[in-house]
Amino acid sequence: MRVIVDADACPVKEIIVRVCREYNIEVVMVIDTSHILKSDYAKIITVDKGSDSADIYLINLAVKGDLIVTQDYGVAAMALGKGCFCINQNGMIYDLSNIDSLLLSRHIGKKIRRSGGRINSVPKRTKDDDKNFEKNFTDIIKEALA
Repeated sequence: MRVIVDADACPVKEIIVRVCREYNIEVVMVIDTSHILKSDYAKIITVDKGSDSADIYLINLAVKGDLIVTQDYGVAAMALGKGCFCINQNGMIYDLSNIDSLLLSRHIGKKIRRSGGRINSVPKRTKDDDKNFEKNFTDIIKEALA
């Protein structure tokens, strides 16, 4: 098991590294060239800047049993199809019971924006989001290692 992170805009990188270090789990963070990231624990992979280049690299890297951290529903859907565990930065666990409705909501939101409409903005990140992420992230690791 590895933890692979869609790290371009991930606000929980420090939590991921801390927890993975505790469980001695490899961490791979994928970013594009518009970001700079350094870590004394995680392996950093930088890919060319381009539409979905980090996402495509991440999915090609993932294998069954890996834990993927992403906020992108499309990446999560592909990772689930490969037999990976998936979680977002707020601790929401992606699984086969919720991914279809999440993809549908993304599609509807895109249609609304294309037609000039607006949808509600994402609420500000809170400390509870970090706590929820850490709890669920740790639970997935424990389950996978059991």
